[in-house]
Amino acid sequence: MGSKSKPVYLGVDVGSVSTNFVLLDAEAAGASVVWKKYLRTQGAPLVALKTGLAHMAQEGSWRIVGVGATGSGRELAGVVLGADVVKNEITAHATAALSYDSNVSTILEIGGQDSKLIILRDGVVVDFAMNTVCAAGTGSFLDQQAHRLGIPIDEFGQVALRSTSPVRIAGRCTVFAESDMVHKQQLGVDIADIVAGLCQAMVRNFLSSLAKGKELLPTVFFQGGVAANAGMRRFFEETLAQPIYIPEHYDVMGAIGIALLAAEALAEGHKPTRFLGLESVLRSEVAAQVYECQRCPNACEISEIWRDGTFLASWGARCGRQGRADQTS
Repeated sequence: MGSKSKPVYLGVDVGSVSTNFVLLDAEAAGASVVWKKYLRTQGAPLVALKTGLAHMAQEGSWRIVGVGATGSGRELAGVVLGADVVKNEITAHATAALSYDSNVSTILEIGGQDSKLIILRDGVVVDFAMNTVCAAGTGSFLDQQAHRLGIPIDEFGQVALRSTSPVRIAGRCTVFAESDMVHKQQLGVDIADIVAGLCQAMVRNFLSSLAKGKELLPTVFFQGGVAANAGMRRFFEETLAQPIYIPEHYDVMGAIGIALLAAEALAEGHKPTRFLGLESVLRSEVAAQVYECQRCPNACEISEIWRDGTFLASWGARCGRQGRADQTS
């Protein structure tokens, strides 16, 4: 990159459904987004990482001065990129929300494959809950039902808003919910009422499974890809009886938060970035290997990362011994 390249902080959020990229202006205060990209992971996080970086290189001239990685694939992204900060999604989402409004007390985050509730008091995370076991109430389930009903997913929320009498849908399980929707269709119930009923069921499921016993105080932020669904926002507001705020970059808040954390860490330590460089990452051949370790009775599932035939890192061992005994091939 030349001397005229714009200095930026890169945040990467690698999830099971999407991989999100954000560049923040390093010369501006706060979360000043100058570029972002939302990609489907499609079960290949390494491919998604390279694809996102390739788009980044093509769509601007950047000088990356810091990198942060978060999401379920944060360890992998951190090693591949040479990230300066690797943190969990709870910390990243909270950091991003607070950069928009320091009074945020509740964060509702629904992504493609999981849901999160984050409780903050005076700018500090004091409690959280995650639903990672069942797809009920997540973006992937909404995608499936939108496809089945022949409704574009970006119109799903608007269809829900047309409803005047939402029907009750069983929302605790994806199988029961779909069966209930099919039954309502067979009864001739209006599609808008079915879609609204599904959104209402997802809100009911989120609050009953994640918010039980927790006080959801204002200001409430709604983040994640599902925040684009106006029907979900409507029923959250009706159920909680308070306004729900959706930040401008609701779909990439995890990436924004981790980029801010990288900027903070580097500024405090007065350190240069560990980022390996766009060209270096794009040119290299990175491979992931997963195997069951037989070195002790734990039989841990070990994940390894190799670049151009050279071992980089591994994780997953409960005994503390990471990686193969022979790491030369």
